[in-house]
Amino acid sequence: MASDFSQATNNVPVVPTASGKGFVPPQINCVEDTGLGMLWLQDLALKIFYFQGFLTGSKVAELMALPFSGTVDQLLEGLKREKMIEVRSSQMGLGEAAYLYAITGAGIIRAREALERSQYAGPAPVPLEVYNDSVRRQSRGRVQVTQRHMRQILGDLTFSEKTFHRLGPAVNSGTSIFIFGPPGNGKTSVARAIGNLVLTQTMYIPFAIYVDGQVITVFDNVNHQLAPEEESTTTPGRGGLRKDARWVRIRRPFIMVGGELTLSGLDLVFDDTLKFYEAPFQVKANGGILLIDDFGRQQVRPRDLLNRWIVPLENRIDYLSLHTGRKIEVPFDVLVMFSTNLPPKDLVDEAFLRRLRHKIEIGDPTYDEYRAIFKRVAASKEVQYSDEGLAYLLQEWYIKPQRKMRASHPRDLCDQIVDIARYQGVEPSMTKELLDQAAESYFVEL
Repeated sequence: MASDFSQATNNVPVVPTASGKGFVPPQINCVEDTGLGMLWLQDLALKIFYFQGFLTGSKVAELMALPFSGTVDQLLEGLKREKMIEVRSSQMGLGEAAYLYAITGAGIIRAREALERSQYAGPAPVPLEVYNDSVRRQSRGRVQVTQRHMRQILGDLTFSEKTFHRLGPAVNSGTSIFIFGPPGNGKTSVARAIGNLVLTQTMYIPFAIYVDGQVITVFDNVNHQLAPEEESTTTPGRGGLRKDARWVRIRRPFIMVGGELTLSGLDLVFDDTLKFYEAPFQVKANGGILLIDDFGRQQVRPRDLLNRWIVPLENRIDYLSLHTGRKIEVPFDVLVMFSTNLPPKDLVDEAFLRRLRHKIEIGDPTYDEYRAIFKRVAASKEVQYSDEGLAYLLQEWYIKPQRKMRASHPRDLCDQIVDIARYQGVEPSMTKELLDQAAESYFVEL
């Protein structure tokens, strides 16, 4: 492979896609189909009224992500009988979905009681067992990569063939990868490129999960990318809702965490004010990739962090704790990637390394690889390339000072050349003068 190891792949490669065909959210026809109790759903509706004010029946259905006919209409009818809500206006001929409802004084009292237990007022959650089943069924939808696919997704990176041929099987394992090596050689770029492969596939996740009256939010706009809905999964009629709108179709997640990761971030995060949970990183990454970048530089000891992964990596099951003390079990369908530029012996012991399926070292480039990278980068940044200039750079700034080559150096040096050339009003090229000025302003002796 001869291409630029310093450039991140921004374009998603064209590879076969998978959308978790083993699972499609089923049709919701009645309250029982939600897997949730009538009283709990009525409380959710009242909290929505409490925050939103006057709402039509169809708007309540949209906010609860449930169909109006057969479900929300039954909830509203029950609340009307109990005088928790009342109809303020109706438009003849448009049906009950167009009625404008308002919460009553009695409804406000009940809503406040519900808010003391939890202030969650969003799409209706799905039961934990339904979520767990969806993860297991969608696990079979993963694409298995081949050499051709790997050439596509790693086409902008340059490293040895040996390293290349070790990455493909590691991705197909869907379990764990430990990437190590000196800084600046593209470990994070490799992980991002593999993440781009994941982004070509889609799956379903719920907005939230229901466990023993508690809500755990799963979907968030930061870590999940929405994918276009398939026509076969939409239901014509009122609101045009999907078969079960509590689920959202996303690209399989690629989530990256770094030095900010803590042990508490790997368990359910309970908000003492809002009184509901947020799913941890590994749950949000289910069905995709979780990259732990700069491993070893977290505020928690590496061994403590690694011990947290022993059970999930071996059993493909994770255990999370509710603040009530109950432990819940969720599938662990995550490709975990550890990336570090620290020596492995300083981070992990042999017992844990044995649990990591694939260990891949990404070392310094050879002279030929460095030349290929520099040539590609220079062309992309419109720097006039010359072998004579590169030979001078290598001799004066690498061989003489015994400096190690890094795959990121060509990109950074070309950026320096461009900046200097613009200031001087000359064409960016690999002249001795520009190379020396670029290197002097870039390299620092440590």
